[in-house]
Amino acid sequence: MKVLIVLTSHDKLGDTGRKTGFWLEELAAPYYAFKEAGAEIVLASPAGGQPPLDPKSNEPMFQTEQTRRFEADKDATAQLAATYRLDSINPDDFDTVFYPGGHGPLWDLAEDNHSVSLIEAFIGADKPVALVCHAPGVLRHVKTPEGAPLVEGKTVTGFANTEEEGVQLTNIVPFLVEDELKRLGGNYTRGEDWGSFVVQDGLLITGQNPASSAATAKLLITTLS
Repeated sequence: MKVLIVLTSHDKLGDTGRKTGFWLEELAAPYYAFKEAGAEIVLASPAGGQPPLDPKSNEPMFQTEQTRRFEADKDATAQLAATYRLDSINPDDFDTVFYPGGHGPLWDLAEDNHSVSLIEAFIGADKPVALVCHAPGVLRHVKTPEGAPLVEGKTVTGFANTEEEGVQLTNIVPFLVEDELKRLGGNYTRGEDWGSFVVQDGLLITGQNPASSAATAKLLITTLS
């Protein structure tokens, strides 16, 4: 099993002057779920190299056993420092793709043609795609072979409007994940704020928030096996 993980390269939180990027738990928990399943993991990002970490995700209150494990793992941190450029990735080389969230993807991956083409290629090859938290927002331009939005008519989840309100970024982000999935015709569903919630519709697996990252990865592994 060969898994591609796609991370953001965007580090600016709108015009706030604050930093953003990927959310550490949403990389770390899936990373070790895939490792423990025997997967080979490749990390990629639009710019390649070291992707920006949302500094908030590494504050003590958001650290977990898996984030601490990742930060102490020299092989993992070396791999993270040298992600492949997304435009160099051939989807034929992988069995699946996983997108961690953080706010960064709403600015770059959501508008990245290489990301759009990549997801369309995986779906077209009957390979599952999984995205967690803000990452389902990167589906906004992804189409079916017939030209319809990929999420149209599909049961999906992602970071809820109430969760975005909770972190006081409703008016900062370029779009709200919940609203965008609904606008595209998705059957948006959700659990409680900050609780683990994952849904699958065919080849598409989505998780609601950081607490859903491990469960999203495990459902993807089950789907592959």
